[in-house]
Amino acid sequence: MRAVTVSPRGPGSLRLVEDWPEPAAEEGAILVEALAVGVCGTDQDIIAGERGDAPPDQERLVIGHESLGRVLEDPTGTLRRGDLVAAIVRHPDPVPCPNCAVDEWDMCRNGLYTEHGISGLPGFARDRWRVQPKFAVPLDATLARVGTLLEPTSVVAKAWEQIERFGQRARWDPRTVLVTGAGPIGLLAALLATQRGLTVHVLDRNTTGPKPGMVRALGASYHTGSVNELDFQPDVLVECTGSPTVVLDSMCKVGPNGIVCLTGMSSGGRTIDFDAGALNGTLVLENKVVFGSVTGNRRHWEQSVAALTRADHSWLDSLITHRIPMSDFTTAYEVSDEKIKVVLDLTA
Repeated sequence: MRAVTVSPRGPGSLRLVEDWPEPAAEEGAILVEALAVGVCGTDQDIIAGERGDAPPDQERLVIGHESLGRVLEDPTGTLRRGDLVAAIVRHPDPVPCPNCAVDEWDMCRNGLYTEHGISGLPGFARDRWRVQPKFAVPLDATLARVGTLLEPTSVVAKAWEQIERFGQRARWDPRTVLVTGAGPIGLLAALLATQRGLTVHVLDRNTTGPKPGMVRALGASYHTGSVNELDFQPDVLVECTGSPTVVLDSMCKVGPNGIVCLTGMSSGGRTIDFDAGALNGTLVLENKVVFGSVTGNRRHWEQSVAALTRADHSWLDSLITHRIPMSDFTTAYEVSDEKIKVVLDLTA
């Protein structure tokens, strides 16, 4: 079968292998025919050789962690043949740590977790894959065109769950949300904010293209420029760019008792001149919360299914700006400002 692979930590090693082995039985009892796999910045980092680890005793890693497939066989009876399914990316560590022991592998404390298509487990950019019932998430047939959005939605579902938990430390009546960055994570964070009945603002550097219209289609406001130029203080700020300047400005911008959730990843290696003392003062005196959030456990994936099912499916479909056939796989991994979400179609 076909598989998109890399030699981890080896830039320029992206290859389509035509005779990749069938998925091993120990990967899981449920055999799945791959339909599509989403592409994100993590894939770009792996292709660039900046991260990624192959499974034990293997030299190459099958990439792709935003999965969508159709069940071919499930001897456990958990799913039926033909059901749509996605696979949870992170698996708990083998020790396990206290969090992994209670299925909160998204909060692993010792870093020994594995992740499909990223670290220690084969990904889903292959014709067939297997999954354990515990990590198989069924989707309604109505999500067939947009099911690859389940993984990124699980990231923001977890973020919103934690935001709401932090908010319960005192009387909390949030009204205004600012999302920085209108990539897939930012747009999905805005979607979940509108589903909560909040007034939503999205800040991005793009002045043209599909992003402004997609934000307005949610009933949200679209802004360009800097965080400091905005004339309001949000109650909640979801930072999705990873830009060091935007991260620091976001901590200062959020209002008293405000909550800042960081979902973007900074590359590091850059220093900027910043008044850390002033930031410390505003965080303390105004009771602000700043926290990071990444990946999700099964609860968050199930929340994602509910959120996507409630959403306007035509809006979700427009979020996927490029659908690339497997025969043209390299195009899917090319970086372009014209792209929002790219999906590699394994049926083409």
